[in-house]
Amino acid sequence: MHMSDGIVSAPASMFFGALAVMAVAVAVRRARTELDERSVPLAGLLTAFIFAVQMVNFPILPGVSGHLLGGALAAILVGPYTGILCLTIVLVVQALLFADGGISALGMNVINMAVIGVATGYLAAVFSARLCRRTAGLSLRQLGFVGFIAGLIGTICAAMGFVAEYAIGGASGVALDSVAAYMFATHVLVGVGEGAITSLTVIAVGKARPDLIYLLRSQPRRVPA
Repeated sequence: MHMSDGIVSAPASMFFGALAVMAVAVAVRRARTELDERSVPLAGLLTAFIFAVQMVNFPILPGVSGHLLGGALAAILVGPYTGILCLTIVLVVQALLFADGGISALGMNVINMAVIGVATGYLAAVFSARLCRRTAGLSLRQLGFVGFIAGLIGTICAAMGFVAEYAIGGASGVALDSVAAYMFATHVLVGVGEGAITSLTVIAVGKARPDLIYLLRSQPRRVPA
């Protein structure tokens, strides 16, 4: 999903870059309420894991690649604001050191993957967790379901963020409806994979250290699977 330079016009890139800076600034301030002695090491490990996962790319359109995002996973484990920071660090390192995504498009990549992907994934996780918690609490199976839904929704919404940016300032000759249809169809498939990985990861963490899962803090206690 990394956008390269030239996909969107320079004015649009500057606009979304400014939005990204503001969003990250808010995340820096709010992440202080999420981080503690347990979550700081986890956030570092999670950033490294997401970086490794995102290095596996496959093409979608000229100048655009698709890959697993990790935004929903980060939000569930360390919180949405910390998750935004984790993804932003990954994207900045990829752009500056590996030329994965354009420099002028960095703001849009941050908006799509670090902000939209994390925020919508977390909202989907909270909503689906509330549905599951109509019983005594979240079982491991239900936690896996929450992770799958969050990963799927976060990936699709991040892809639609790209479509919205392309609609505002697209600079290539590809028709908007073609871009929207292709991005949606492709990222539904990517989202299934993202959901599966998110589900398996949160189940594994839930078995070993449920106290590390941000989503479960201040929630009803888990029940056995």
